[in-house]
Amino acid sequence: MQHLRQLLETENSELARLLRCSLHGLESALNQAYTELPSDPGAETCAELLQEIQSLLQPVYKQETIISQSLDELKLHHLRDAWNADPELSLYLGDAPLQSQTDADLWNEIHRKILRIPDDLAAFWQQRALDFAQEIGAIEDNSHLYQLPFIRDDIVYSGLRGSVNVKGLCLSQKALLNSKVIQHNDSEDLQLLAGFLSLYRNFIEIEPDLHHALKSIFSFDIISLHSKPEQQNQYIEALKDRFHRIQKAEENSEDIAIVRAWIDIDEAIHSLVFIPPVERYSWWGKLQQESRRTLKKVADKANKSGHNIRIRQLSGLYADICAFSKDDLQLNCGGIPGEVLTCLRVYARINQEESPGRVIFRSLR
Repeated sequence: MQHLRQLLETENSELARLLRCSLHGLESALNQAYTELPSDPGAETCAELLQEIQSLLQPVYKQETIISQSLDELKLHHLRDAWNADPELSLYLGDAPLQSQTDADLWNEIHRKILRIPDDLAAFWQQRALDFAQEIGAIEDNSHLYQLPFIRDDIVYSGLRGSVNVKGLCLSQKALLNSKVIQHNDSEDLQLLAGFLSLYRNFIEIEPDLHHALKSIFSFDIISLHSKPEQQNQYIEALKDRFHRIQKAEENSEDIAIVRAWIDIDEAIHSLVFIPPVERYSWWGKLQQESRRTLKKVADKANKSGHNIRIRQLSGLYADICAFSKDDLQLNCGGIPGEVLTCLRVYARINQEESPGRVIFRSLR
């Protein structure tokens, strides 16, 4: 167990990720067998083994931020109560209540939700959270941050020290370089995609509310990565496969192949979603738009080489764009009834050949 935990706690490790995925698969198989074979002579030992696996799979980030306290003695309970009482938040986040049982987890849960709401509302709640923290003797701390690998350095949100000690979150270029995903001769576009691959792989480990809507894995629904952990590995593998296809297309300098590969990986990037999908001008929404802006730049470059390529991000009334999309998904929460909530895949016309887009839209009910 010691070496299993040591490997799982290794940051930015592909081996750690593979071990975690394997343990999730083992946990799922044992759970099913334990349910179907309650009288098996190994049932009691199996139950204990499942507890050990669940303990191992507790995210490292969560382990680091947990502090010892009584569940009914949250120091930040005024922050929790104020958050739960704000009706505007439910417009963007749905009606799911906060789940955290410790101050450290509460701080992280609220701030990860802040990444999904519009900038002005996010700024208001970031300041309000700091005000509540200062009232109970905690101050802002940017010296101890959990690092997400990406192409730039940036503080996503601050941690705390004092009466509550908790790590914040940041983007780290050094962590990306240490992940070995980037090669020394990779283009800026490939470096961005490597950043998304590494960031997503790490963020999935700490965010239980993430879902995927990637059609190549499952086309009929939006799947929770927390309740179906085996889907995590399938999603990351699909993202890696599309990344390698762009690498190959760039090596061969094939303009049309590059555009098609970019459309595919942009779809994968935008198919990592929350329910309801994030507001476009939130931190998370703007992060994903970096991929789409680069896709449009790639298409413009191909047009200058003599091709005829049109890229369209589908938005607005669903009735107005449904002719340009296929296999769409609908939700009965978030946004405005009858409107597109998020564009998973752009509509494209490549040298007169049409490729439909794909969206999530709000039902009229």
